[in-house]
Amino acid sequence: MSTVHVLLGLLSRGARHGYELKRDHDQRLPRAKPIAFGQVYATLGRLQRDGLVEEVERDRAGGPDRTSYALTDAGRDALAGWLDTIEPPAPHVASALLAKVVVALLIDDPDRARRYLGAQRAAHAARIRELTRAKTTAEATLGEIVAADYAINHLDADLRWLDTTVGRVADLHREVRQ
Repeated sequence: MSTVHVLLGLLSRGARHGYELKRDHDQRLPRAKPIAFGQVYATLGRLQRDGLVEEVERDRAGGPDRTSYALTDAGRDALAGWLDTIEPPAPHVASALLAKVVVALLIDDPDRARRYLGAQRAAHAARIRELTRAKTTAEATLGEIVAADYAINHLDADLRWLDTTVGRVADLHREVRQ
């Protein structure tokens, strides 16, 4: 995820100070890793240095300074360029799940691999049920629903792959026994 571009996107809705940007980030990207205040302010500093945002207001209403920032024309152009750039599909697959499944299959214990695959499948199915419940509550925001849909689709793809792998393991063990 590009923190720079997410902050530019949040600023496209109007001037904001760092606290508001952090809150908006965490609300709009509810399933993403929360952003730290320090990261927000460091990124705003770089964006200002690069001419993508500008300070528009400094307020000290009973607390620390709150500096609001707004997009510059260069910031709008940078955001538009980022949004117009297609994300290339990942050339390599790297995940802890893939590594564990491959290692479980390497171990000379077919029952261990089957147990792991079954347990992992159950964990994925439970997470899908949890996300489905969360997105169907009356309080669910559009951002939460979209994030849950994204996660559910990825988990569903993993489940299909796990099922295919279980089938391949079963086929392999039938061949070995013959």
